[in-house]
Amino acid sequence: MRSIWNGAISFGLVSIPIKLMNATESHSISFRQIHLDDGGRIRYRKVCELEDTEVESSEIGKAYEEADGTLIPITDEDLAALPLPTARTIEIVAFVPADRIDPLQMDTAYYLSANGVPATKPYVLLREALKRSKKVAVAKFALRGRERLGMLRVVDDVIAMHGLLWPDEIRATDDVARDDGVTVRDKELDLADALMDTLGGVDLDTLHDDYREAVEELITAKAEGHEAPAAPAEKDGGKVLDLMAALEKSVSAAKQSRGADGEGDGDAKVHPLPAGRSGSRRSARTAPKEVGGKKSTSTAKKTTAKKTAAKTATKKTPARKSTTKTTNKTAAKTSTGSSAKSSGSSTASRTAAKKTAAAKKTSAKKTTAARKKASA
Repeated sequence: MRSIWNGAISFGLVSIPIKLMNATESHSISFRQIHLDDGGRIRYRKVCELEDTEVESSEIGKAYEEADGTLIPITDEDLAALPLPTARTIEIVAFVPADRIDPLQMDTAYYLSANGVPATKPYVLLREALKRSKKVAVAKFALRGRERLGMLRVVDDVIAMHGLLWPDEIRATDDVARDDGVTVRDKELDLADALMDTLGGVDLDTLHDDYREAVEELITAKAEGHEAPAAPAEKDGGKVLDLMAALEKSVSAAKQSRGADGEGDGDAKVHPLPAGRSGSRRSARTAPKEVGGKKSTSTAKKTTAKKTAAKTATKKTPARKSTTKTTNKTAAKTSTGSSAKSSGSSTASRTAAKKTAAAKKTSAKKTTAARKKASA
């Protein structure tokens, strides 16, 4: 990094010599203007209107143009002699909580480096004071021909300074977004909250410039004589037909995306057990059919029977009464027949038991008589 400004931080009676360096850089791809007929480079030349000749940068100065077109020359020496305490100094004017700074005021960021060994001790002192207080320093400084507002904070043990826009440079928002009396329902807010929770956070280090990468691929393809990459299909967007439906679809799509990326819970899927494992045969026999398939014949018959019974039950006709009586009689006969059969069965069992008992008594008498004869 190259130093773009040398000065000092004024911290009360403490002065800290520092070097100023850009903390950011642009990776955007720049293009040159060319003549379409022959590809010749188009250049901007600095020409004096009075002499109609091109002039060098060393011959160019500054001037202020008044309303009538009069030009008042201003030299670098004139600007350097201005009675400003911030001409070569970053003057800290206050220490405030970071949330007091409106992000809309943020401008270019710079790193401040201690300029020399003697500046190291006061530099570290200011850095540690900012860390412990958990505050930022508001400062004024002059750079590139104008006085600016800045904010000093600590980034990785380095004091960084953000250029800030002056408060009167921030435009009012009164007429920017008129809601015209539009109201939002709680259900819509609930879906918006669900979408925010589903999308979750992001690691900012993983974000990159897709447009720049696409332009680089285009340049590489053209340089190698290949065809330009095909443009992706345009997404259907820009129309809000049903806000609730759009929110619900967004939540569902976010859940599916999180599930596919392994970063969240997606929709559960049920897979049948493969053959060859324990219980696979039983599972294969009892595995449910896919949703939307045809119902079995028995199920269809049962359903039809239930519907028929329900229809019959809703109709009060003599035919139903006669049918009910006939059914009752049939049930009574069936019950009587069953009782008779049961009674006959129990009678036969009792008779068989009596015969067995009589046979046992006769056998016992014969055995006793035989023993008496043998003893005589």
